[in-house]
Amino acid sequence: MKHLAVLLFIITGFTSFAQKADYTTENNIKYYPEAVYKNDAYAAERCVLDIYYPKNVKNFATILWFHGGGLTGGSKEIPQELKDKGYCIIGVGYRLSPKVKVTNCIEDSSAAIAWVFNNIDKYGGSTDKIFISGHSAGGYLGLMTVLDKKYLAKYNIDANKVSGLIPFSGQCITHFTARQEKGIREAQPTIDDLAPLYHVRGDAPPLLLITGDRELEMLGRYDENAYLARMMKLNGHKETKLFEIDGYGHNMAYPAYPLLLNEVKRIMEKK
Repeated sequence: MKHLAVLLFIITGFTSFAQKADYTTENNIKYYPEAVYKNDAYAAERCVLDIYYPKNVKNFATILWFHGGGLTGGSKEIPQELKDKGYCIIGVGYRLSPKVKVTNCIEDSSAAIAWVFNNIDKYGGSTDKIFISGHSAGGYLGLMTVLDKKYLAKYNIDANKVSGLIPFSGQCITHFTARQEKGIREAQPTIDDLAPLYHVRGDAPPLLLITGDRELEMLGRYDENAYLARMMKLNGHKETKLFEIDGYGHNMAYPAYPLLLNEVKRIMEKK
């Protein structure tokens, strides 16, 4: 379904979530045990996160943000559009192909999520209010770490403890970088255990899929998300929604941020 109310969200969304609070940022926090970094300079460079959070606030919600870049580029970021809204925002860095495999990118992402579950209370946050988001490759990583429960289970964390999953234009079939690792051409669609679609399940956390216009998106990205939404529903998932942003292609993050904030607010109000 196409939606035409994006401008309204942009106008009202940011003011609706504005919170009077002081914020602080801590950078380059290691989310693996120190031993992992000791003899791995690349992990020490990439496997770190930045945390932006409201000071002197208790039980705040946290949004983990995974950057895009095709799993081959990009760096951790805290989007300006998510700041000053009353939430903690965490920008996650992870290793990149071809220096590591796509499975390592997913493992890094799950380790970062585990760090948040194990540490956010020290900053005043609640483990019952953790949301996962990101754009493109970042959306893919969020989908994989939450839908395939084995990644967080490694840290004794039930992926269903995540309060909400809101990927921006995430790849839902096997990521094209993972296909490249196997010698599969970019335009050859594949669904295997590195595809979020392979892990559809009815008991997953609430899922809001956001994409650009189907005619402007890259590589059939809207269609992948639409198929994931359909299969989640067929598997009994009651809280899957798909939002297509008219007039925007793959670079659709700006009008999507208010939708992310609106979804966090909606879920929080139900708790």
